[in-house]
Amino acid sequence: MNTPADPYLLTPGPLTTAASTKAAMQRDWGSWDADFRAMTARLRAALLAVAGDTNGDYDCVPLQGSGSYCVEAMLGSFVPRNGHALVLANGAYGKRIATTLRYLGRSHTVHDTGDYLPPRAADVDRLLAAHEDITHVVVVHCETSSGILNPIEEIAEVTARHGRRLLIDSMSAFGAVPLDVRTLPCEAFVSSANKCIEGVPGFGFVIAKQSALQAAKGNSHSLALDLHDQWDVMNRTGQWRFTPPTHAVAAFLEALRLFEIEGGQAGRLARYTRNRDVMVDGLRALGFEPLLTAAWRSPIIVTFFSPAHASFSFERFYELMKAQGFIIYPGKLTNVESFRIGCIGALDEHVMRRVVEACGAALRTLGVPDGAPAHASLDAREALAA
Repeated sequence: MNTPADPYLLTPGPLTTAASTKAAMQRDWGSWDADFRAMTARLRAALLAVAGDTNGDYDCVPLQGSGSYCVEAMLGSFVPRNGHALVLANGAYGKRIATTLRYLGRSHTVHDTGDYLPPRAADVDRLLAAHEDITHVVVVHCETSSGILNPIEEIAEVTARHGRRLLIDSMSAFGAVPLDVRTLPCEAFVSSANKCIEGVPGFGFVIAKQSALQAAKGNSHSLALDLHDQWDVMNRTGQWRFTPPTHAVAAFLEALRLFEIEGGQAGRLARYTRNRDVMVDGLRALGFEPLLTAAWRSPIIVTFFSPAHASFSFERFYELMKAQGFIIYPGKLTNVESFRIGCIGALDEHVMRRVVEACGAALRTLGVPDGAPAHASLDAREALAA
């Protein structure tokens, strides 16, 4: 792992990138040029290979903008205007999907399991049986507001059994957590360049069944976010419809090269899992407690309860961590005080041990004896886990 001059980004993306990924952006590219069109084709083919598409049933549609642009494009293109989506929410990003559907005027039902627990197949089974008009199920793969890893395999199975269509926000999981379209039936999923592939911000991508892309013509509420049109133009001309993020594409191809050297999805998962385990074990030794039980704790980002001691201030803790070379994330929960530390990016277990040391040093500076949270927070976690 490289050691950057800038602080490590311990976030769910943007994240710390390798030196060669940054260096790949030093050249300018013409968006219409044959060389850049070939780069786009390589990107699409590589992502389909990561997704396990060996039969040509799926296609990859990259789209300019942030991950949320791609989520909105997926929803607006694949949920028809007379459709009805079941949104499985257990955090901020599931709720954002519901908000997006409301903006789009798409009928939707929200099943919210709170911050601590995932949606389960039995709940989806019950809801689909009760609502025959539901056409699509939408789920977040890794809900990074808490760090929970949702069981998309069982959700996919029950959705397919009911003959409904599954859409997955795999923004912060794809590339590290398994998602193989040969074994997991889904209509489409989305991810982003600046997540587990370890590229830079600038575009996301939708991997969808070709049949769904064909059927999406005329569904979209937006010209810029029309996946059918983007797909059709790319397949006919090799070009993006509007100005592409050329430098981000070049960086992503280098990130994909490093991804393959590491061993692809399995290699990346192994490193991220080790990062998480080293960090969680070290912070627990300092008294900190993770929000989630081990069963649902992702290798992407971990939420910790804030220490209960009166001298603890997250704002001051954040600045002390930054001064030691680490950018962490504030919490995104509504019912307890918390903060988050990411496990992804161009960093390894040696960096995570330094993170633990930095947390200990920050506590000492604050005059906080340990990271122990309020007993009520732990009681709530244990009660829900039971």
